[in-house]
Amino acid sequence: MSNDSQLQQAVLAELNWEPSITAAHIGVTAEDGVVTLTGHVDTFIQKHSAEQAAGRVKGVKGVAEEIEVQLPFDKKRTDDEIAAAAIDRLEWDVSIPPDVIKVKVEKGWVTLTGEVNWHYEKEAAEDNVRKLFGVIGVSNQIKIKTQVNVSNISDDIAHALHRTWFFEPKAIKVSAVGGKVTLTGNVNTLHDWDVATSIAWSAPGTTVVQNDISIV
Repeated sequence: MSNDSQLQQAVLAELNWEPSITAAHIGVTAEDGVVTLTGHVDTFIQKHSAEQAAGRVKGVKGVAEEIEVQLPFDKKRTDDEIAAAAIDRLEWDVSIPPDVIKVKVEKGWVTLTGEVNWHYEKEAAEDNVRKLFGVIGVSNQIKIKTQVNVSNISDDIAHALHRTWFFEPKAIKVSAVGGKVTLTGNVNTLHDWDVATSIAWSAPGTTVVQNDISIV
């Protein structure tokens, strides 16, 4: 059995193992470590969970996600209903600043705009919306506010990376111009790649993360 065939079977097993996913209608192909997911699911959160499940399988270097959301009739909602539910959900989440995010819905596709101080606030907004009935996709266009003092951002991120047990001190290099952070180097798994991205986003002043780390 080829490495790609083994990887395909491993991803299929992980999808079937994940209880939040109905994997019966999801197809998987693998080529040179890149996994493509096809088929359809009932909710957008299942689509997101499938991508996450595939990404945590050992040997996966990338995920191309082409799953469609096909809502059952009883889960369909009007755009106005989805927008109202999204606004209500965002207002209840104390991790999101009040009255800074705008919601637009078109044929079940939600677009988020506005400006927040931290990346985790941007992610929290999307996480809230993707779980709503009727949503078939989310476009997160929320921006991160630029902070005045970003002079030490690359050193701060490098120190944070080295504090974890995931990375050797010389495995990843960090450079920054203003709030734009660029990561280079090598890691062993897609999970490590994601962890490095998350750490870079946690630095005060980060507005963009360009992750050029290679998975080897």
